Amino acid sequence: MRKIILMLSVSLDGYFEGPDRDISWHLVDEEVHTHFNDELRNMGGFIDGRVTYEMMAEFWPTADQDPESSPAMVEFSGIWRDMPKFVFSRTLTTAEWNTQVIRDVVPEQITELKAQPGGDLALGGANLAATFMRHGLIDEFRLYVTPVVLGRGRPLFESPDVRMNLKLVGTRTFGNGVVLLHYERGQD
Repeated sequence: MRKIILMLSVSLDGYFEGPDRDISWHLVDEEVHTHFNDELRNMGGFIDGRVTYEMMAEFWPTADQDPESSPAMVEFSGIWRDMPKFVFSRTLTTAEWNTQVIRDVVPEQITELKAQPGGDLALGGANLAATFMRHGLIDEFRLYVTPVVLGRGRPLFESPDVRMNLKLVGTRTFGNGVVLLHYERGQD
């Protein structure tokens, strides 16, 4: 059965976004972006909330046509376009770029999605992650800790009212100071 993997950047003090949805502090240089591509290329799909999906859909479908895009960005543009996407939204009725809109997180439906053939599923978005956590649907956490203290913003874990025991299965330090913390679910 494929896994649901939360893959997100977070500040040292636990914020996913700064004030006004600012993510300009994310340190995604060529090394980090190449790592993301290596991880995501074999995934079976992206699971996002509406806000994350719309942000991605605004830029990535044509990023490979921008002469300012780095080689890793050009590669990710193709990965993102071609990858199946599952967007959880109560307001979207349709979405482009190989995307299925799903209204609500129904654990039985997510279990069916995990049972389908294909690679693991990359989960993005703090609100959606909190909902998946409440239902016990996240199998792995890959947190990319950026060496910045924001002091305020939107926390990655917004009181999901659950306690999860995690097992550290790996770390990686990138040249720009970003540290990957890779956890699997432990015994709850």
